Amino acid sequence: MTGFASSSLRIAAGLIVFLCLWAGLVHALEIPAFMLPGPYSVAVAFSERASFLLEHAAITAYETLLGFVFGVSAGTLLAIAMWLSPLTRRALLPVVLVTQALPVFAIAPILVLWLGFGLASKIVMAVLVIFFAVTSSFYDGLRRADAGLVDLARLYRLSRFKELIYFRIPSGLPALASGIRIAAVFAPIGAIVGEWVGAKGGLAFIMLQSNARMQTDVMFAALILLALMVLTLRFTVDRLTRSLVPWQPED
Repeated sequence: MTGFASSSLRIAAGLIVFLCLWAGLVHALEIPAFMLPGPYSVAVAFSERASFLLEHAAITAYETLLGFVFGVSAGTLLAIAMWLSPLTRRALLPVVLVTQALPVFAIAPILVLWLGFGLASKIVMAVLVIFFAVTSSFYDGLRRADAGLVDLARLYRLSRFKELIYFRIPSGLPALASGIRIAAVFAPIGAIVGEWVGAKGGLAFIMLQSNARMQTDVMFAALILLALMVLTLRFTVDRLTRSLVPWQPED
């Protein structure tokens, strides 16, 4: 059995067990539907409003993917700039740390005020959430290159830029891959937080509207779509990063 088939079976089995536990909990404790609807109620809500839910899921997915691409690109370039120039590192590192120390909910209203309720504020929020993971992981990978390779670069008196291209980046690729995998999980959070603060569409927009109208089944359907989106992005990125560092052993 291939690794893909094995992973798919494990996911399917876990999903079935989760749904059974969910349905059993709702039935055994007689939880009201407005507090915790059962899987069947959520499935009915999704079937009745599938086009509406998928339309807004596409908005969130678009924001997430753009934020992910821009965040990974920004984090990679920033890590390279920090390694190439110690002055750049000293100037930018405090700024980077400050952006990560502030809670995302504190930044989101400001971004919506500056950039509006459209796409830009959601993308910037996703970038802010994920780029630090990529930057810190890749920068550590660049700094911790194999000592033998570093000695070889110095033996041939390579410039700092050539040392980066020929030795540091190849050695740092596994660390970059780890940072990208982390970013894949957190990218949707930035988009959702941005939508939560202010948006004209998206899954968080649906959840807010459904919560206000006590449509808990619709809210759970949107939440499940979000979870599936995160799992799909994480799985896809995991497959792509394995091709980026094919020499790393698989689990």
